[in-house]
Amino acid sequence: MNRLNMVGLFLLVILIGIGVWYISTMGIGSSMTLVQAQALAQNSECTQKGTLGNSGSYNPSSKTWWIDFTPDTQYAQSGCNPACVVSEASSTAEINWRCTGLAQPASKDDLITLDTPLPQGSVQSPLTLSGKARGSWYFEASFPVTLYDANHKLLAQVAAQAQGDWMTNEYVPFVATLTFNLPSTATGTLVLERDNPSGLPQNANQLEVPVVFASSSVAAGTRIKLYYYNPALDQGPGGAQCSKNGLVAVDRVIPKTTTPLTDAVRLLLRGELSSAERSQGLTTEFPLSGVTLTSAVVTNGAATLTFNDPQNKTGGGSCRVAVLWAQIEATAKQFSTVSTVRFMPAELFQP
Repeated sequence: MNRLNMVGLFLLVILIGIGVWYISTMGIGSSMTLVQAQALAQNSECTQKGTLGNSGSYNPSSKTWWIDFTPDTQYAQSGCNPACVVSEASSTAEINWRCTGLAQPASKDDLITLDTPLPQGSVQSPLTLSGKARGSWYFEASFPVTLYDANHKLLAQVAAQAQGDWMTNEYVPFVATLTFNLPSTATGTLVLERDNPSGLPQNANQLEVPVVFASSSVAAGTRIKLYYYNPALDQGPGGAQCSKNGLVAVDRVIPKTTTPLTDAVRLLLRGELSSAERSQGLTTEFPLSGVTLTSAVVTNGAATLTFNDPQNKTGGGSCRVAVLWAQIEATAKQFSTVSTVRFMPAELFQP
């Protein structure tokens, strides 16, 4: 090959590389721009656990945007290069940790080691645990294991069983199998608790292991967010300010649907908060007697939500109305197709 041909080949490779870069960064073939993807990611675990970057790339095969992401210190993991992944199909965003190398088993105080699953490992039901614990971790050859979602909702609880003589100070293998229903969040926590029949605080101990629920375990549903209000996050002169600053997103999973906006708002109107969520300060005045969503229509980014309110339950003081309005608006705006929200009839949600 002569020198001229080599130069031509070199230039061709450069042009192909530039083309691939342009397609991936500009989102060619995507119905969602990078700006839209970043806006959607603002209401996701990505901003709850770190900071979004200003750049990203589009993967046309999976129809996802991969946005630069820097985790907060408490979530950072060695050997991981996380990105915030926004799905064009489901209009949801979540963290892909992109960890390399061999993850280390979770352990605590040289007393217990969980070999499977590994921290941040992908899990689904039924979930089998295995590891080893010193005899002092057991009582009557067992110890309790619990699984929670990210909202600290209990999903499953079983007793791990020793696979040998537990009357020893040495390590004894254990196994346990948990069966759980469809989780409402993408992540959760396994808690392996030292059996403590004495109830004395000095004898208590536990190993907490973060896990990620496999996509197959939520395949039957669509992950959404509902927005509730925490007045403690919205304090100012005179007390709660009744502003958007007090809104807090909680994860929910709904059945696969072609009307996620309608279904999300209707679920919000039911006002279903768990005891754990209420203990975290979240509040809502929903449900309101007789108030129902009759239709949701999106045109050029504007969502028109039509309600039925025969008892005028959406009216009231300006503070109350502002929070009710903000909850619905934020829940609707999580979807990339919605930029503004309009309520009908116009007299709804008036002080």
